[in-house]
Amino acid sequence: MNNRTKVMLFRVILCGSLSLAMSGVGVAQSYPSKPIRFIVGYTPGGAADILARAVGAKLNEAWGQPVVVENRAGAGTNIGSEIAAKSPPDGYTLFMPTVANAINVTLYPKLAYDPVRDFVYVTDIAKVPGIVVVHPSVPARNTRELIALAKAHPNELRHGSTGIGSPHHLAGELFKTMAGIKMIHVPYKGASPALVDVVAGHIEVYFGAFVSVLPHVRSGRLRALGVTSLKRVSVLPEVATIDEQGLKGFETGSWFGVAVPAATPREIVTRLHAEVVRIIKLPEVYERIASEGADFVGDTPEQFTAFFKAEIEKWGKAVKVSGAKVD
Repeated sequence: MNNRTKVMLFRVILCGSLSLAMSGVGVAQSYPSKPIRFIVGYTPGGAADILARAVGAKLNEAWGQPVVVENRAGAGTNIGSEIAAKSPPDGYTLFMPTVANAINVTLYPKLAYDPVRDFVYVTDIAKVPGIVVVHPSVPARNTRELIALAKAHPNELRHGSTGIGSPHHLAGELFKTMAGIKMIHVPYKGASPALVDVVAGHIEVYFGAFVSVLPHVRSGRLRALGVTSLKRVSVLPEVATIDEQGLKGFETGSWFGVAVPAATPREIVTRLHAEVVRIIKLPEVYERIASEGADFVGDTPEQFTAFFKAEIEKWGKAVKVSGAKVD
């Protein structure tokens, strides 16, 4: 290869690289140019739905394009997860990964998607502590009294959750194991139907997310017995942690993020990350969600990916210890 040929080849490679770089800039600048769907693997009314709609509304304001939240509940969030994973990687399908996605890696013997390989994890929006509540007819004012009641009446109390293998189910199983009690688990397809039944008194106990349960506690329709974080929550400082009440080391909770299908252009991921982090810092968003017990995160895609992988390992151990199985 002579020098002239080498120069020409270098120019071709350089032009190609510049073209790719400019095309990436063009994609980012023109994005979004049509409506965006935000897939949530839960029913309306729960913590994931509330957070997705709060973020989606602000994205709509910032970008002038509708952000439509699609609730695709079922199979422990696997239905919505699979739909999102197999969507075009063009930035027009957002997905809300939660702790359930980390749990499902161990809980399900086979998934139709790969939670690590099939997504780009944009940012962790918020972490939400769990809470254990009872119907007001239950004669227990704290978790100590609930444990005593359950010991006196084994397998008579029913505790609901958002589904088999959900973080709230595992929280209940962990609670029973550490307390040495027996209660009957009643799984639901999401927070809304579970809350309907516990408020109506059809089940006595519910392990749920702070965001979705708090309004019912404030209204008096449910009684809070304990929070699942290691520190008390500022919006309900009078409710002690389960750890404080004798079950030392008890800690569970949920988290909610934003992800997009793998192969989504990096320029779009970068722009989406910047916008979501900006949104969760807005006073009206921060104050609204923080008032319901959530702690905002806003980490980088790399940090969120590392966190997600660690969660798979953590919850994998919990699933095995609990013996949780899908039907």
